[in-house]
Amino acid sequence: MSVGSWLCPTELDRSRVVDANDRVRTIRRIGSLAVGIALVISAPWIGWWTLILFTLSALNFAVVDRRIGKSPHPEYVSAIAIVITMLIIGAGVALSGGPRSPVLPWMVLPAGMVAARFRPRVVIAALVLTIFITLVASVGVHPGWALEDPVPLIAALALLTGVVSIVWALQAAELHHRDEAILDPLTGLLNRHALVPRFHEISLQARLTGQPVCMVLCDVDGFKQINDEHGHDCGDAVLRDIAYELRKRLRSFELVYRLGGEEFLTVLPGIGTQGGAEVAERLREAVEQARPTNIPITISAGVSAARGAQVDYDTLFKAADEALYEAKRAGRNRVVAAPEKVHVEVESEPESETMVETPSLTLAPQLVS
Repeated sequence: MSVGSWLCPTELDRSRVVDANDRVRTIRRIGSLAVGIALVISAPWIGWWTLILFTLSALNFAVVDRRIGKSPHPEYVSAIAIVITMLIIGAGVALSGGPRSPVLPWMVLPAGMVAARFRPRVVIAALVLTIFITLVASVGVHPGWALEDPVPLIAALALLTGVVSIVWALQAAELHHRDEAILDPLTGLLNRHALVPRFHEISLQARLTGQPVCMVLCDVDGFKQINDEHGHDCGDAVLRDIAYELRKRLRSFELVYRLGGEEFLTVLPGIGTQGGAEVAERLREAVEQARPTNIPITISAGVSAARGAQVDYDTLFKAADEALYEAKRAGRNRVVAAPEKVHVEVESEPESETMVETPSLTLAPQLVS
């Protein structure tokens, strides 16, 4: 859950793959139904064997629907399914006439799926792979037919490039509007609208894997005084600089959200209380040393964590908020971690379990080496 990939180097790219699968599921089913009807009608001319390939393709995407929401790397699930679809259609092209195959234009379909899901570099790579498979399945099978009449192949390749370009442009426009809805305009960080679906996905993964999830809730110390003494423009600049420092100190899959005002929330999948407290302390130090807008600025942070089935947004947020309040009350500019509740089995009753709280952890600046 904490490692990127070439397909999806950031959490935003990864969320795009999951969201796209949900949004195009109905459209994909309608398209598959249209292809199935076309194959049934065309079977007397091209053969009933094409329905076998169609069935394999349908089963392939049925597996995707079951696995993509549960896998820690849904981009792999989606990409493998699309490549399998490319190969299935390529086999259909090769077996039904190569460069003369009526199935040739259908090579557009998997490439269009990539354009609707992935970042530009992946789309370009998929386009090159699709062209390669198309040439192998057509020219590689019947080179003489391709030289005798190359027009159907040329038209199919032009259609492929054109459709991918259109889907790519539409997807870019959709992402632009989506960014406006989920990004905080002042800091460029994600907002609450982006947090809710992402945390739901993280909690489901935690239940399946038993991994911990940590919240770090940060608040700027004395922010009202900054606005009163230096003006709201300076206050906005402080928030932008703090957002930059927080984002710079986190890994690509550790996203930070602006909840509103001077509050920031970081969600850390795969990290427990101790690790979360260390991350929070690193963020606190970074802000203190950066001196945004050349004004001494500090933040306080509350940390909470849970594991597996205990991962719940409201419970974690409440615990982090209480820890943050304790940090403020203890003098500000420090990190306080809420006690983590863990399940332990009772030896005399193997099937029963009880709740144990780990002691709270406070990191004050003077205690940090």
